[in-house]
Amino acid sequence: MEPAASIVGIGALPVGKYLEELEHEMMVRALLEAVEDAGVTKDDIDALVFSLPRPYAEQRYFGTFITSYLNLPLGDTLLEVLGNGLTGALAFDTAVARVASGQAKVAIALGVNREMHVNTGEHMHLSMRAVGDVDFAVPFGVTPISWYAFNATRYMHEYGLTREQLAAIPVKNRRHALDNPIAQMRKPITIQDVIDARQIVRPLGLLDVPPRSDGAVAIVIARPDIARSLGGRYVDIVGRGFHHEGVHQVSPTPRSLTWFESAEIASGKAYSDAGIQASDLDFAEVYAPCSIVELILSESLGLVPRGEGGAAAVDGVTSLGGDIPISTSGGCASRGHPPLVTPLYNVYEAVQQLRGEAGSRQVIDAEFGAVTGELGDYNATMMHILRAAS
Repeated sequence: MEPAASIVGIGALPVGKYLEELEHEMMVRALLEAVEDAGVTKDDIDALVFSLPRPYAEQRYFGTFITSYLNLPLGDTLLEVLGNGLTGALAFDTAVARVASGQAKVAIALGVNREMHVNTGEHMHLSMRAVGDVDFAVPFGVTPISWYAFNATRYMHEYGLTREQLAAIPVKNRRHALDNPIAQMRKPITIQDVIDARQIVRPLGLLDVPPRSDGAVAIVIARPDIARSLGGRYVDIVGRGFHHEGVHQVSPTPRSLTWFESAEIASGKAYSDAGIQASDLDFAEVYAPCSIVELILSESLGLVPRGEGGAAAVDGVTSLGGDIPISTSGGCASRGHPPLVTPLYNVYEAVQQLRGEAGSRQVIDAEFGAVTGELGDYNATMMHILRAAS
């Protein structure tokens, strides 16, 4: 299978809290790291595709401000994209498309998320207005995690999932994060810690959900021939799938709360595009805002059998060293979750794995990896398949 484009450079700031640094300062640090990693110059760059900064950012029209700050003319395009949780995935997908179409030799997908300086109430009010119906859901105070609590409660009812099994997922992801130098949460936790943690929305507790996070990341994408001319540290993009159910958060017609149809359809397209099956993947770095999302997603992507996601986590199937490691970075709850750029952090981790540069969390001989982004209650999914240099 011929790649559409290749990843030649990555750069990212550690996920955490940035109170004394402005968005453009954070963004430029990640961008310069990625460009240096790629071995390209300013003159090689044809396109920048940004995830739109959060509304809290003081600087508007952020992308053109960055080009001016760096004195960086562009011959193809300059875009800022927005798609809520899908934003980073859309930025990546658009940059790949610019290269694959021949419009750009080198394109960079990049973004910054800075929100820790904003009070929790303002942050939550904005989140509720984004993921719920402002006339129906928002007045009742239904938060994003509330939607996922519905999924968890129904899954427990249908499949007999225990609280201990669900808790195994954040414990597994925290174990992965311990060896990730850019992860936000790196203190070991136990299943009992997860069960005893402050309840957020039953049955989900504080350690089942992600912290608020700041971060910045950049991914350099190039034509395959350029990638090969730069050396052997490239990663090929060989598959892509997308599906949107045409609903906003919760479907107006009955549907399963224990299955993500968009993930099933999008992943099927991606596997077909790449010429592989789910069983050919060596790992998956997924967008999963809480423990139950990773569980249901692991099944909907075809990585573990339906109804067995909890047992798979307990048995180590989805851990490093298991059959299909998931969230080797630590995932949203431990690596951290700067929402609009989280999918780009997923790509960052996947590239490290496929270049054999993940250190003690390395998936041995990794050849194929998957990355995902999502929208709402997984009513939309973007999936890309990446392959190590051959």
